[in-house]
Amino acid sequence: MALQLSCFSLNITDHIAHLVLNRPDELNTMNPAFWRELDQVLTHLQRVGEARALVISSTGKHFSAGMALDVFGGAIQMDDQSAEGRAAIFDLLTNMQATFSKMESLRIPVIAALHGGCIGGAVDMVTAACIRYASADAFFCIQEINIGMVADVGTLQRLPKLIPLAVVKELAYTGRRLGAQKAMQYGLVNEVFETPEATLAAAMQCAREIAAKPPVAVWGTKQAVNYARDHSVEDSLRQMGWLQGTIWSNAHVREAVTAMKEKRAAEFPPLSELKNFSEFK
Repeated sequence: MALQLSCFSLNITDHIAHLVLNRPDELNTMNPAFWRELDQVLTHLQRVGEARALVISSTGKHFSAGMALDVFGGAIQMDDQSAEGRAAIFDLLTNMQATFSKMESLRIPVIAALHGGCIGGAVDMVTAACIRYASADAFFCIQEINIGMVADVGTLQRLPKLIPLAVVKELAYTGRRLGAQKAMQYGLVNEVFETPEATLAAAMQCAREIAAKPPVAVWGTKQAVNYARDHSVEDSLRQMGWLQGTIWSNAHVREAVTAMKEKRAAEFPPLSELKNFSEFK
């Protein structure tokens, strides 16, 4: 399946998918095409099973300046004078939230390589990633409060799971910028690098290490970690028993151990391609 993309470029090499925001002249703002294309890319990666990790990076001055307000001006001025209009606001936001949630639930890990501004909707986006690396010039800003809105596509739901609640409130109430070094201290980013190039290199190295592991074991690990974040220890341990019973493979363990002893790269099968229900006969 060839994806026609105007807001991104996508390539898959050695089981690593690299998705690049490529509208630098527009500060990689999120217009309607951005949402459609991101959803298409994530659906494609989820279905095909070729990639074992996804790296997301960007171009230009900023990772992303968030929502394209000139395009979404009509949406921001939606009908708030009737029950029907307010219901439409709910439906619009639900659809947008679903795209970033699709990133969070993707079968493979998502690594974000960040530089410059990560502003507004971009914070919503990167909080749905598994791992975040940042260059020294990177900063985060919950911009919505500065334009009279509440952040509504995931920041206020995911960020409290990543950094202290008091810090979330400070950022969300004031619209202040959070620099890369402080973001690392709080645990929002894994590591800070001097340049965007070094940041991307680190993200790609992490992706290569992930791609060398059994894809189904990485899938299971992501399932377990995401579940444990939102459930009690007791519930999570019970889920872990069911999960391990589902994905355990003597062959994978044997191959991993043998490869280590023989000092070679291990070989593991990819995740199965997913089919639509209509494709079954």
